[in-house]
Amino acid sequence: MNTASEILVIIVSSVLAIFLIVLIIVLIQASKLIKQVKRVTVRAENVADSMEAAASAFERTASPIAIIKIIGNIIDQTTRSRKRKG
Repeated sequence: MNTASEILVIIVSSVLAIFLIVLIIVLIQASKLIKQVKRVTVRAENVADSMEAAASAFERTASPIAIIKIIGNIIDQTTRSRKRKG
């Protein structure tokens, strides 16, 4: 091999080595990012589940509370009308 081809082989191998090192670093960072995204999605799912449970509990208690308020309003109106008549 002559000198020009040896220089080209050295340049190509150096560029390839740098490319591989950069690729390894990028893959490591991407792996860390994917793990962090997984943790965030798990937390988001937990929050969504707890909010769903809270909404369900509120829905179950909202209708009896509404009925109690309606009954309370009826009682208040009847007592007010009796006080006006009496």
